[in-house]
Amino acid sequence: MKRYIEVDFPVAKISEESARDKNMRHGHISTLHIWWARRPLASSRASIYAALINEPENEEERLKKSQFISKLSKWENSHNTEVIKKAKEEILLTNNGTPPKILDPFTGGGAIPLEALRLGCEVYASDLNPVAVLIEKATLEYPEKYGKKYMEDSFGNQKKINPLYNEVDKWGNWVLEESKNEIGDFYPLEDDGSIPVAYIWTRTVKCQNPSCLAEIPLIKQTWLAKKNNKKIALKIIPSGNQIIFKIFKGNEIDFRPEEGTISRAKAQCPCCGIGLNDKEVRKQFQDGRAGERMIAVVKYHPKKTGKSYRIATKKDEEIFNKAEEYLKKKIEDFSKKYGFNPIPDESVDPNSVKPRTMWIYGMRKWGDLFNSRQKLALVIFLEKLKHIQENLSKENIEKDYATAILIFINILFDRMADFSAKLCQWENTTEAVKHVFAKQAFPMLWDYAEGNPFSGSTGSMKNQLTYILKCISHISETSSNHAKVSQSSATTLTYPDEYFDAVFTDPPYYDNVNYAELSDYFYVWLKRTAGDLFPDLFTTPFTPKSEEIVQNPTRQKNNVEAKRFFEDRITKSFQEINRVLKSDGISVIVFAHKSTDAWETIINALLNSGLYLTASWPIHTEMKSRVRAKETASLKSSIYMVCRKRTLKDTAYFNEIETKIESRIKEKLDQFWNEGIGGSDFFISAIGPALEVFGKYENVEKLSGEKVDAKELLEFIRKCVSEYALSKILESPRLSGIDMETRFYLLWRWTYNSAKVHFDDARKLGQAVGIEITDYWDQGDFIKKDKEFISVLGSTDRADKLLKEKNFKNMIDVIHRCLIHWDRSEKSEIEKFLDETGYYNNEYFWQVCQSISEVLPEGDKEKQLLQGFLYGRKGYQPKDKKLEEFQTKLFEKEK
Repeated sequence: MKRYIEVDFPVAKISEESARDKNMRHGHISTLHIWWARRPLASSRASIYAALINEPENEEERLKKSQFISKLSKWENSHNTEVIKKAKEEILLTNNGTPPKILDPFTGGGAIPLEALRLGCEVYASDLNPVAVLIEKATLEYPEKYGKKYMEDSFGNQKKINPLYNEVDKWGNWVLEESKNEIGDFYPLEDDGSIPVAYIWTRTVKCQNPSCLAEIPLIKQTWLAKKNNKKIALKIIPSGNQIIFKIFKGNEIDFRPEEGTISRAKAQCPCCGIGLNDKEVRKQFQDGRAGERMIAVVKYHPKKTGKSYRIATKKDEEIFNKAEEYLKKKIEDFSKKYGFNPIPDESVDPNSVKPRTMWIYGMRKWGDLFNSRQKLALVIFLEKLKHIQENLSKENIEKDYATAILIFINILFDRMADFSAKLCQWENTTEAVKHVFAKQAFPMLWDYAEGNPFSGSTGSMKNQLTYILKCISHISETSSNHAKVSQSSATTLTYPDEYFDAVFTDPPYYDNVNYAELSDYFYVWLKRTAGDLFPDLFTTPFTPKSEEIVQNPTRQKNNVEAKRFFEDRITKSFQEINRVLKSDGISVIVFAHKSTDAWETIINALLNSGLYLTASWPIHTEMKSRVRAKETASLKSSIYMVCRKRTLKDTAYFNEIETKIESRIKEKLDQFWNEGIGGSDFFISAIGPALEVFGKYENVEKLSGEKVDAKELLEFIRKCVSEYALSKILESPRLSGIDMETRFYLLWRWTYNSAKVHFDDARKLGQAVGIEITDYWDQGDFIKKDKEFISVLGSTDRADKLLKEKNFKNMIDVIHRCLIHWDRSEKSEIEKFLDETGYYNNEYFWQVCQSISEVLPEGDKEKQLLQGFLYGRKGYQPKDKKLEEFQTKLFEKEK
């Protein structure tokens, strides 16, 4: 019996809810503890339900199920008793009245198992990373065990309570008050009662000019507040070989705050104008000669709206220095009492991909990421956490329950560490301190924001505790059962054969996220805060990396070895999924990557694991406006691949199934096109339908007997999709009148817009339409190479070449030449040029112009030029020369 997800899925509705999921806050598990590349709860819930119920018997039932899945996926229905109960009952009915056993061997942040719990399943969750396991216990185990309870009041009425919530609330506030009592004086109130929110710091280097030697503040830009109705900026003012700052507001700003003193690690002295190159700047950091300077204080008054700013004073520095002195005493006292240094003194690995930036700038130990007052606050929090642990062990509290309380106080600590480092930015558009992991990396910040943990504002302890409590409250309502959480590698699962009814998982995305390296930031602290709670999790100096399934050339010597390592390990994990899955079981594997190299490894892994695809669905899982979305060819979609165990061991010849693969691709692309899937996502979405046919066979061979590999299959898929997409974009199946270069240009703009794309992926797109991109760059053509990246030039970038060109070989060059003339208001030149080239009466030409205009985003310069050019089409019509001569003679005769 097929499952619903194998025949249908409401892609558009689930995509809409999944993209919206990223903006959810209060109670959402993403606000409990940072974890990278989490899957949306909406798509997780919908795909689990759709995979655990049978296919509909008729069209009417199919439509009802589709509507129900859309309703089920909504955040607002997370605790809708009626909706959830109905979903649970249908799943039980399909599974003969027994809750299905579900496994996620790459649990990460816990989104998939949490939704399986919500739907009444028996859930098993595991991960290799200790930080992930700790988060999973806080998400999938303790709130369900110790959260929601009922008790009778004095009138015999049932009253709902949440003991875990109450205990975490009590102890979290205790930490806050005790810490504030001890070190609150290091964050003093202003004279008018205003509360400091943050202190803005800038790193400094010495000017190399012997007659200057100024301390250069390294600041990228000087905006403090940059809103439509509020503009505040710092002005850098040289005074001899000293630099002072002043604050200006609104119309007072007669300088450019966008211009700081440093760009791409190259600094310029505001006093003498001498520059330092990137090597000289880094050398000062590495030699310990770089410094720091507090330049501004952000504050707010409880009785006033909005934040205000002032320049940092000598008194601010003195208070900071006192905190620095107190820190020395606290470290000494703590070390004597507990036998270890409370500040992470573990070395940062200089060969590690993500933390390398820190190492380059002199931050050689993990403790170097924090200034002295930040360290002091974290040491105090750590000391209070230890006190709570000692208190709970003395009280008559079940050990596991005490651990549950402590795990959330540990998470509170982690959240404070995330907002208390020299990698925290002051975001001038929201006027808030941003946490370290605003991106999936360790950024080097020249200027940073040191938050006040007692301010009550963004990033403060009160604020962090509120997020945690709302998560506990929400998660406690999810299920009365908890997941079985364990630490293990996905390549060596500890479960017996054919144990699970279904496996739902979101494995690592090739080279996208180096989880182990990123989570070391928390691991070095958790060893100190939670090491004795979970001794088995925190035995190693850092998170385990040798078996982490990522493509990491630094760890595996080079790209070739890294690709081989990833494919070998992901294949083993898929083979383990096959082994523990029941013979009639179903698996949903989520994968997202723009690189065909990554997809080659996943395809090979699936083919070699004994799993094959029965369906696949591209779901938009990313926010509509993402970081660097315009500069990179980022995907919006993740592919949800529905798999079964292969039972046949047949061999097929590729020429025999080629037509079936193409037919299946086009059938599904019709659906995806109507669902709004486009661009680079469209190419990726076709991989699944091709594998549905290709993967049924144990071997697919050519007539020569050679095996058809994933690389060849991807080339075939790309060719099919290219032809399909062009016919759709041009609204015509006839492509013969359009040259290959123009096809490539149109397809590129539709797929990648203005993004830079890795050479190999650009080359494959070119091959799909019949061109070799290496023949075009450095020739003044529209393809440009920059190191390992390829971009496509628009008309405005090609004026010098095209205005001198005499022979036009392709349509896109003609279009660009016309747009250059249009931009210069040279209508007569357009008329003359179209007449000479004969393109005015070429309907393909105008069709391509219109299509390019439609695929480009709003606000794009070329789109605007095309719209103007198309609007004036009738005005370019070449005049009939015989008619002109007749009219001239007639005019002369009348004259």
